[in-house]
Amino acid sequence: MQQPIRVLIVDDHALFAEALAARLGREPDLVVLPVAADARRALALAATERPHVVVLDVALGPENGLDVLDRLRERHPDVRVVILSAMSDVDAIVLAVRRGAIGWLSKTESADLVSRVIRGAARRGGWLPPDVLGEVLRRLREGAPDPGAGGRLPAELTPREREVLQCMVDGLNRAEIADRLGLSANTVRTHTQNLLAKLGMHSALEAITLAMRAGMRPTPQDRNQPD
Repeated sequence: MQQPIRVLIVDDHALFAEALAARLGREPDLVVLPVAADARRALALAATERPHVVVLDVALGPENGLDVLDRLRERHPDVRVVILSAMSDVDAIVLAVRRGAIGWLSKTESADLVSRVIRGAARRGGWLPPDVLGEVLRRLREGAPDPGAGGRLPAELTPREREVLQCMVDGLNRAEIADRLGLSANTVRTHTQNLLAKLGMHSALEAITLAMRAGMRPTPQDRNQPD
């Protein structure tokens, strides 16, 4: 059996947090830890309970959840942080991704989706709302350093892995990548897993950010076919 996923909820809205904890606690593969209502409690529980995934609100009373994100990433680099917020501002989402969040969910989403995103996060995946994904990627591209400042992609990437990575930068999902490259979805998944391992990344979002820092840019829409 797979190891249960340990989940820490950090939210100062007690009724919401406790209701979410109770709902997630009914999932057989999730172990929900005591709720943290502030930064001090969150960091203490992260140190003692070793969560795999932290579900973090960005508004923690007078505290900024993104500061908690920074400290979690510094002290526990393997922890996966998913933002769960009442806000849906694209600038805030971009900032959270740049600071290490691997997912962003609205508090209006269903608990079923929250649990699915938690499972994906534990498996080194990421998730952003589909309606803002393109804009978030555009903002990340605009904020990426010049190629000379961002290093290079590892030479170990095969030509096919670079093609898959380019498709990811273009904003394509797995099925669309398979269609563009004439591959099966399983083959695309294998290439994706291999390139993530070579890049030392844990999610597609992280890989896309690194690729853009290395100078990779979206393919213009009038260049869908090779020259």
